[in-house]
Amino acid sequence: MDRHDAVHGHDPAHGAGHAHPHAAPPGHSQAAARAHGHGHAAPNLDRAFAIGIAINVAFVVVEAFYGWRADSLALLADAGHNLGDVLGLVLAWAGAFAGRLAPDERHTYGWKRASILAAFANSLLLLMAIGSLVWAAVGRLAAPAPIAAGTVMAVAAAGIVVNGATALLFLRGSHDDLNARGAFLHMAADAAVSAGVVAAAALTLWLGWTWLDPVASLAIALVILYGTWGLFRDSLHLMFDGVPTSIDLEAVRAELAALPGVAGVSDLHVWATGTTEVALTAHLAMPDGHPDDAFFRAAAERMRERFAIGHVTLQAATETLVTPCDGVVTPSRAAAPAAHSH
Repeated sequence: MDRHDAVHGHDPAHGAGHAHPHAAPPGHSQAAARAHGHGHAAPNLDRAFAIGIAINVAFVVVEAFYGWRADSLALLADAGHNLGDVLGLVLAWAGAFAGRLAPDERHTYGWKRASILAAFANSLLLLMAIGSLVWAAVGRLAAPAPIAAGTVMAVAAAGIVVNGATALLFLRGSHDDLNARGAFLHMAADAAVSAGVVAAAALTLWLGWTWLDPVASLAIALVILYGTWGLFRDSLHLMFDGVPTSIDLEAVRAELAALPGVAGVSDLHVWATGTTEVALTAHLAMPDGHPDDAFFRAAAERMRERFAIGHVTLQAATETLVTPCDGVVTPSRAAAPAAHSH
């Protein structure tokens, strides 16, 4: 009977791999390897979240009060949007915390997907805020009202500082973490919105155009929509195990096919386990014989260096494994012992 060797490989920082022999089904000889690592270590943004939430809660209270005193829809709309962003920051923080929880017997990947769900919830929250903002602005356009433009300008200018400073707190993690990117986009959009409110109030004060306040509100809605749509699309894509936008799947396939001894790559899957970690599984056809541990460690290292894929699982056999993921299974393959199930 052929032997089935499972190699659990680690990167050099975690020590050498360990081989575990298992009996394989008759006539089916294969080797499987799993390599684990982290392409990007998720930055700990707890301090950024705590500071951002605290200063934005304080500013929402101030902005809402003066928006009511000045009878400015744009200022009240911005306060409502900032309140939504505070809730969004809370969601993002909860998602980031859940993503750091250790795996267990019931959740073998841990709770990393919570960060994706938080990003998706954030985008939905913003889209709902856009709808309510447009509704209020259209109503105000039908009956424009005067505003205390000087007060509006002063409060909105403070908003530029608060939102801009909060955005900078998340700039460091926005390139690698979708959750941090969502927080950064929210705060950066708010800074731009506050700038628009200042400009509209200044023009109202100068020219007396009361319709500028609701028009500024509609412009705010467009700015928020522009920044939110990409977050909504990307988080929804990852929720359905889509290939992360940073990964070129054909380049990954070509890199695996270029490994020594590999004649073909099949059953290739790449997906995100969270907003900062990517996993890969694939079957390698290696007709000249089974690889050793060093092969799997080198393959995992290459995936990590070239594509930032930190969780790599490779299966090797002497012939190509055809599965429903690759196309129609031929009768001869369908009768063979299953090596991979979905």
